[in-house]
Amino acid sequence: MKKHIDLYIIIIVILVSVLIIKFSRVMVPKSTNDILYEQAKVINIDKELLQKDPLFIHLDTGYQDIQVEILTGEYKGEKYNVRNSMSRLYNVKTKEGMTIIASLYLRDNNVQGLSVYSYKRNGVLFFMVALFFSVLILVGGKNGLKSILALIFTGVMIIFYLLPAIFNGKDPIISAVITVAVTTVVSLLLISGRSKKTIAAMIGTILGVIIAGVIAHFAGEISQISGLTLQDADDLIFIAERYGINIKGLMFVSILIASLGAIMDVGMSIASSIFEMHKLKTDIEPKDLFAAGMNVGKDIIGTMSNTLILAFAGSSLNLMIFIMAAQMSYNQITNLDVISSELIQSLAGSIGIILTVPITALASVLLVKAHSKK
Repeated sequence: MKKHIDLYIIIIVILVSVLIIKFSRVMVPKSTNDILYEQAKVINIDKELLQKDPLFIHLDTGYQDIQVEILTGEYKGEKYNVRNSMSRLYNVKTKEGMTIIASLYLRDNNVQGLSVYSYKRNGVLFFMVALFFSVLILVGGKNGLKSILALIFTGVMIIFYLLPAIFNGKDPIISAVITVAVTTVVSLLLISGRSKKTIAAMIGTILGVIIAGVIAHFAGEISQISGLTLQDADDLIFIAERYGINIKGLMFVSILIASLGAIMDVGMSIASSIFEMHKLKTDIEPKDLFAAGMNVGKDIIGTMSNTLILAFAGSSLNLMIFIMAAQMSYNQITNLDVISSELIQSLAGSIGIILTVPITALASVLLVKAHSKK
């Protein structure tokens, strides 16, 4: 019977994913930039004038005169001569036979110029995704397959629901809460199946994530931090003006999405431990069951909080290097927009993790005892 229920859940998740993709509407005007990015093969290097950079010895700077053949798109098969200028910032050293990504500059549907845009990297990315899925299936078996489906559904919700909603001017806070709730329910149903334990983990995860987002939102309001003071603010202002995006509450959205995985992990861990303890000792008192769940949670809190803070710190490593190099004062560092936003998000996420423990423990105990009485 349980296998049939699992199969029904998987079929429903697949159908819902297809419907979300089908009815996704992103009201983004067509780009007016006459630039195409196509794969191209380096046929020949006619001339090369390169020298080792004195500071970054692994870089060659200078230029290459190369001939390329377009491999994809409307201009497939056409050949062009191009000068590949190489600096510290833009540095793509080509070799004969190498496949690269080229920028084609158009005017009246004719190629007016071409430049080397980047290395072709998507092959490596696809390989890493395949390797990840293979390891997940090899180690996790059937649960690994369910995890892959849950991961794909999460991506569908973010790409085909949350982002289109933001681009269409919908309230990002409401859209993010819906994304988190639906993703949590579907992911936990796929991984753990339909049970009281899953419901307890859902309650703890959803409330923990929302609490983290609310704290981050109000802390941002009090400290005068909004989406406009985050990194890439200039680009964000331009996009908001062009597409009518409601950027208020983007910090709330970012903390919900960033902390969801860690909080979901904590919620399921606490729920599983409480239900397993009750299975071993069905006559255990509710207060003792709650205390046992809290003891397990205390062991989890430290590592999971570190995980979230270190994840934010890792993404801001370049910023920390810039700050140290600039020898900023205490007042500069503690009042810098980017630092404040990163710290608020890290601490709010960690608070969400901590509070998920008692919320999930309480929900689990109530559900366990309600089931026992029934």
